[in-house]
Amino acid sequence: MGEPFPDIKSKHSLVAKHVTKERWEKLSGHKTATSGFTLKQAIACAVEFDNQHCGIYAGDWDSYKDFKDVFDPIIQEYHGISPDAVHTSDMEVEKIKGNINAEVPVHSVRIRVGRSIDGFGLSPGITKEQRIGVENLMKSAFGKLSGDLAGNYYPLTGMDEKVRQQLVDDHFLFMSGDRNLQVAGMERDWPEGRGIYHNAEKTFLVWVNEEDQLRIISMQMGGDVRGVFERLARGIKAVGDSVKAESGKDFMLDPKYGFVHSCPTNLGTGMRASVHVDLPGWTKEGLDALKKRCEELKVQPRGTRGESGGQTGHTYDISNKHRLGYSEVELVQCMIDGVNTLYAEDVALQKKHGI
Repeated sequence: MGEPFPDIKSKHSLVAKHVTKERWEKLSGHKTATSGFTLKQAIACAVEFDNQHCGIYAGDWDSYKDFKDVFDPIIQEYHGISPDAVHTSDMEVEKIKGNINAEVPVHSVRIRVGRSIDGFGLSPGITKEQRIGVENLMKSAFGKLSGDLAGNYYPLTGMDEKVRQQLVDDHFLFMSGDRNLQVAGMERDWPEGRGIYHNAEKTFLVWVNEEDQLRIISMQMGGDVRGVFERLARGIKAVGDSVKAESGKDFMLDPKYGFVHSCPTNLGTGMRASVHVDLPGWTKEGLDALKKRCEELKVQPRGTRGESGGQTGHTYDISNKHRLGYSEVELVQCMIDGVNTLYAEDVALQKKHGI
């Protein structure tokens, strides 16, 4: 006998739609090989909370395969892909045409991806031994990074208070306490096996064992998106090559779903390429109008919480909307073109509103 059918509080979530009694009876008694993960653990957030849109996490790569009757329809609906879609990864910076135009008031650029090392569980299911194994592999990999990627790794366990405060001031440190991550099982054994790496210039960062095994981040002030993407591509390759040389293991790359992440919304590229940009004309036009235009351009607008913790009024975080079904190059190109278009339109809106 499997588990009794759960009471899913997030009634409008994809979990509520796709975890049927029939599928539950078929799958609820199964445990994955890599980390002993169950469907009950996978849907814990949709059962616990009433505000989930997706509501499911994977505990290891096996979860996507073993519970595919549930994951496949959720992923296809969320990402808008067909059942026979395949994913193509492309990190070749030479293919990107142009850059953010010089006159566009961009404050900063940040591009992040997730990566997971094959043979270890993902954060919701990873065992304590596996988590420490990932950290040890990464410590070794970081020691081999050179040139502008060279830097230091700061483990969360036993972190010096001055180091901790500096990482907080830099907005680099990830914290415990996110209820979603706790219920999904990602904060077990906190803070063991977790840490942050950054290079000397603080333009290349890697989070170890937060929501994903690795969050690899490239960022800098100004609007040079190409430069940020180029550093990211080099950094990912250097880390991946080092892990492979040390352990013989590759990053998890699924032919259908691209790079494997704990949250199915991040599958594919796992990439969020974003800029902070001033759009005073669109601010006057109204947030609903901006959101509608961004939808047409396949980008997403968000507010930014600046140094003071507030919204400056007309500075927005604009990022690619999609993760799966497009290559990294396509998504970065889409973001560059979208921001250039939004700003050209913003100039006209400023005239219209007499700014």
